[in-house]
Amino acid sequence: MTSTQTPPAPTAEETGTVDLLIYSDDVDTRQAVMAAVGRRAAKDLPLIRWTEAATHAGVVKKVEEGSFALLVLDGEAAKVGGMAVCRQLKNEVYNCPPALVLTARPQDAWLAAWAEADAIVSAPLDPVELQEAVASLLRRVAK
Repeated sequence: MTSTQTPPAPTAEETGTVDLLIYSDDVDTRQAVMAAVGRRAAKDLPLIRWTEAATHAGVVKKVEEGSFALLVLDGEAAKVGGMAVCRQLKNEVYNCPPALVLTARPQDAWLAAWAEADAIVSAPLDPVELQEAVASLLRRVAK
């Protein structure tokens, strides 16, 4: 009797995709970010496969279980904002992926820096600025 083994899941390089996580309690914010960034942040980068999280517990669980290239965290999420989540993940998750924090205003940049965010984009969300920030962080990860 022979057993069959399931082959390992293909890596992002093999499939030509990269996994990103978007955290916000607001579905409209998640949709706006995914639409702004698009399926590919830049021509020289792989296709993006999005994973959504709407709760603090959900984002922590997904980051601990997954292998994301980048986290996009809504600093204005209700109950637990993206800045608090960012700070927690950077301190508790070994080899935490880079985090892009969305802030309500440019003056909140100091708080995002405290949270150890790798990049910041302030509201109102400019699709070009958001796409460029994601592309820049993905290129940094690829090196």
